[in-house]
Amino acid sequence: MNQFLSSVLIIWAAAGCTAGHEATPDAKPVADVKAETTATRPTASAPAPAPAPAAPVDTARPQLIAHRSKHDSIAYASAVAVGRRTLANWPAVPAPIEGSPLPSHRIVAFYGNPLSKRMGVLGEYPPDEMLAKLDTAVNEWQRADPATPTQPALQLIAVTAQGAPGKDGMYRLRMDTTLIEKVYGWAQQKHALLFLDIQVGHSTMQQELPRLMPFLSRPDVHLAIDPEFFMHHAKEGVVPGKKFGQIDAKDVNWVTEQLRQLVTEKHLPPKVLVIHRFRTEMVSNAKQIQLDPHVQIVMDMDGFGPPWQKFESYRDYIDAEPVEFTGFKLFFHNDAQGGHPLLTPLEVLGLRPRPLYIQYQ
Repeated sequence: MNQFLSSVLIIWAAAGCTAGHEATPDAKPVADVKAETTATRPTASAPAPAPAPAAPVDTARPQLIAHRSKHDSIAYASAVAVGRRTLANWPAVPAPIEGSPLPSHRIVAFYGNPLSKRMGVLGEYPPDEMLAKLDTAVNEWQRADPATPTQPALQLIAVTAQGAPGKDGMYRLRMDTTLIEKVYGWAQQKHALLFLDIQVGHSTMQQELPRLMPFLSRPDVHLAIDPEFFMHHAKEGVVPGKKFGQIDAKDVNWVTEQLRQLVTEKHLPPKVLVIHRFRTEMVSNAKQIQLDPHVQIVMDMDGFGPPWQKFESYRDYIDAEPVEFTGFKLFFHNDAQGGHPLLTPLEVLGLRPRPLYIQYQ
């Protein structure tokens, strides 16, 4: 596999991206998408709906750090205001069942792949140093919001999109069992969760998910999907990275059903399903995503850029189409371009709903 990695142009390198798989248009204007009121959402048979997701007690005091730009301040105020209005009409979500990771905890995850230093923090440093940095991040979030216990996690890109077709023409590379077990072992050292991230390329979730089910049968292993490299829904034949991919609600619902069956058949705690998003069209028909208490869906604000753009992205791509829980992604290097200090936990906690999944790349 190492030989293949070195000889094949990995997609984010081919597309001129850095550490992760995001070909994020950080210099492009953010679309003006207004928040919508979502009255109902289809749900599978489940316990009675619960109120919108939130931390148990509101103890944090969000604020921008000194020297943020006027543009940052305006975008922050707008995102917070829109978030508060949207939260008042957030879709009813299934009541959490026993063992649910959310909303009782906030997950703080390190993302990447140990075969590349350019794909994220998980592979950028030696394991011990990376895990020490994870400890630091977890502690920062715990201090910022003491009322919400912080759960560490690692997110491994287990299926990576590629810039070349490979032998089967699927434009993706599967990580082998040995590598997944290695990263799982790192997670266990910190009592952390492991997320397996899938970038399907020209493949499908129906082809990629079954081989990962043995890992997902473990109570501390969860799933993430990267629609940016989901080259279907009028994107067939396009090389990943040339255009942004798209996932549809029916794809998400299929995955949710597979996870639901796994949870119920094996008597597992609920699974968390993270869906990365930094454009509206990356998730189509989001209102048709079905909710189930056995699978907790996080719509994660992906993409890098200056603070104002990240605030507007959360407003326009996460709050505008509320689903269930929310996440926020931070890039150690890309977000700092132009001399911007990385957003602090207290700054991110000003957003509504407060993200319960935080990912560092």
